[in-house]
Amino acid sequence: MKILAFGASNSKSSINKTLAHFTATLIHHADVEVLDLNDYALPIYSEDIEKDIGQPEAAKRFFEKIGAADGVIVSFAEHNGTYSAAYKNLFDWASRIDQKVFQNKPTLYLATSPGPGGAASVLAAAKGSARFFGVDLRAAVSVGSFYDVFDANSGRITDPTVLSELTSAAEALVLDDSVERVAS
Repeated sequence: MKILAFGASNSKSSINKTLAHFTATLIHHADVEVLDLNDYALPIYSEDIEKDIGQPEAAKRFFEKIGAADGVIVSFAEHNGTYSAAYKNLFDWASRIDQKVFQNKPTLYLATSPGPGGAASVLAAAKGSARFFGVDLRAAVSVGSFYDVFDANSGRITDPTVLSELTSAAEALVLDDSVERVAS
């Protein structure tokens, strides 16, 4: 099973990228590819720019990466209560290729932050719009106080409750016919 994982942030030290990658490792026998949004830099989306340049190669590559995966794990960084500008821009460009950006792939939504809120606002927004963008949302988990529950030396979540939630979410991602779906 090919799993595509990424943090919806262009921070070089993204805790969301770390969380997405760690969660992907919980899926046994998975071939995991971790994307870095810095590899998909694009001009700020506008209809005028799109008319001038068409679909940029970076947006096409991102869309194709999702299409080639069997499952997707995305962990959302929260900037002022919503998506990071880097993710939103890439997503906007990809949605011009096809509104169903996630192409009905089984998907796990995560979010984390250094504080106790766990980026819950952006996770709620992502869950609320998932059905419009071809997301087969299997689970969604918010992880608060990331630095308190993640050990950088071992690269592992150390809090048993958080680890259990992430393990359950990873299992839901790979079920052929997930009985429990996340309500939109």
